[in-house]
Amino acid sequence: MFTPTPTTPTLPDPQTLVAQAIKKVTVIATLPEVTAHIVSTVDDPKSTASQLHKIVAHDPALVTRILKVVNSAFYGLPGQIGSVERAIVLLGLNAVKNIAVAASLGQLFRGVKLCEGFTAKDLWIHSIAVAVTSRELAKRLKLPIHDEAFLAGLIHDVGLLVELHTSPEALRQTATQIQKEGGDFCTAERELLGYDHQQLGMGLTELWKFTRSCQLVAGYHHQPSALSDNHRVLVTLVHAADTICCQKKLGFNLTALHQQLDQPAIREIGLSSDVIEEAVNNLDVQLTSAMGTLG
Repeated sequence: MFTPTPTTPTLPDPQTLVAQAIKKVTVIATLPEVTAHIVSTVDDPKSTASQLHKIVAHDPALVTRILKVVNSAFYGLPGQIGSVERAIVLLGLNAVKNIAVAASLGQLFRGVKLCEGFTAKDLWIHSIAVAVTSRELAKRLKLPIHDEAFLAGLIHDVGLLVELHTSPEALRQTATQIQKEGGDFCTAERELLGYDHQQLGMGLTELWKFTRSCQLVAGYHHQPSALSDNHRVLVTLVHAADTICCQKKLGFNLTALHQQLDQPAIREIGLSSDVIEEAVNNLDVQLTSAMGTLG
């Protein structure tokens, strides 16, 4: 009599698993309407400060936040600015977009425990630290992408938010494993879930219609050399900032605590140890200022 050989069930491919995880998310599947409108407007090269002002004016809380930022030490602009329209002109459209995204994301990093010693707030602190460091590295390298670097740093770990909402126990197990045994965070995620937070982040930023460069940062910040040359600059900046901030233990640091800088990628953009040292010298002050303004 023929006896069929038992077969091991085939797991769905990572892309399917990522799509299923993002579909499960209800809290963060869509950006708030005003923020989404701001993102699409600013990403349109034909948009103007006047158009952006008309959108922002409908959200009093965002108006207040923009005025707080423009008058803070974080942007270092002279004098007190009382008009949000003037603030938009002075800050620039991309900076206003960053403030709107930060305001929306900041609401999602609240109170939940990630693992022993870390809460979602620690993940938010890390995100702001990477944003500040990415912007500073771009300035030191004289790259004209300061605001883009800030936003990319801010959203680089957004995939962890998806995990936090859809697979909190798996995220806790991954983090606990890294705390006890060391190793690579993304590898541990893939072994447990079949995907990692980079894949989730890329999927979510695609859904949110962020620029392609920001999508690639979310998807490849632990492995910039996996990308072709023309896509690597912003990803490499955030990769370096993420590595620096994890090693300095700024917020939730387990994703890159044992990560080494991707040397070929950082050499390619001229990121030397001297530039990194200059960027981190003032990091604590800048992070305190950014947290006070955006946190």
